[in-house]
Amino acid sequence: MSQENQPADNASPEHSAPVSPEEAMAAAAVAEAEAINALSHEVATLKAQNADLAEQFLRAKAEAENTRRRAEEEISKSRKFAVESFAESLLPVADSLEAGLAITEATREQLREGSEATLKQLKSALERHRVLEINPASSTKFDPHQHQAISMVPAAQEPNTVVSVLQKGYSIADRVLRPALVTVTAPK
Repeated sequence: MSQENQPADNASPEHSAPVSPEEAMAAAAVAEAEAINALSHEVATLKAQNADLAEQFLRAKAEAENTRRRAEEEISKSRKFAVESFAESLLPVADSLEAGLAITEATREQLREGSEATLKQLKSALERHRVLEINPASSTKFDPHQHQAISMVPAAQEPNTVVSVLQKGYSIADRVLRPALVTVTAPK
């Protein structure tokens, strides 16, 4: 066959002379080396990301532990000093009682006046700390959550209502500390 009969495409590098087995192996080795190099680079990148994430995890874990420890310390301090403010508000009451007892020649009126002033101080201190009296008025419907019936008496008012209060009750923040001791009307 003459060169004239051969297509012109054979002159392009794509259709160059056949490659020897050694050249094919060398080309495959180069391609494999490039693939290994790309995979090695990807592994190195993933290792760096993994190390970064591990470090972020350890920091977050340490921060959570520090937050938990600080919260426990705050709770401990709160428990330890919870009554501090309440105790401070009762100190003037104690001072008033001591001052009243220091007067040796007080009249009945002075003693009564001092006692009333001290009771007013005490009630004010209790109210500041949301300790409220439970003192139901007569004919109030009996509430077992706030009242404790001591006895039942016949009365003209509606059954199961308060007749009298024998001892006031107290609540703090909507929680009953002590129910009011009451007598209630008996059912007819």
